[in-house]
Amino acid sequence: MLEQSTVASVCPYCGVGCGLLLKTSDGKITGLEYMKLHPTNEGALCPKGNACLDIVYNSERLLCPMKRMGERFVRITWDEALDLVAGNLRHVRDDHGPSALGFLASAKATNEDNYVFQKLARMLGTNNVDHCARL
Repeated sequence: MLEQSTVASVCPYCGVGCGLLLKTSDGKITGLEYMKLHPTNEGALCPKGNACLDIVYNSERLLCPMKRMGERFVRITWDEALDLVAGNLRHVRDDHGPSALGFLASAKATNEDNYVFQKLARMLGTNNVDHCARL
């Protein structure tokens, strides 16, 4: 028997904090309902909030790190990916200074993810942080 439930949640895309209801079946999100009694959005969601399920289960969503090898991409481990990125960031910062680094955050990431992202940029010594919503 499938275990179905409705879970109250908050849209992850901006700081407004719109409420929504996620329908689940056996631990997978199966649908979205509007939370009409939520004080912030009274059931209304912007296009990003309405499309959140399309992003969660998109067939083109990357689920593992990939590295370009010639003309194709191959799967690598998370440790390899993190070592590669950290090494390249260190190389650019050490050779050209922290102002040579630039970080572009994403509206498809949560507020918390973007906050940590800008903290990483600041830790590496740069103020060059932007967000695609501004562009």
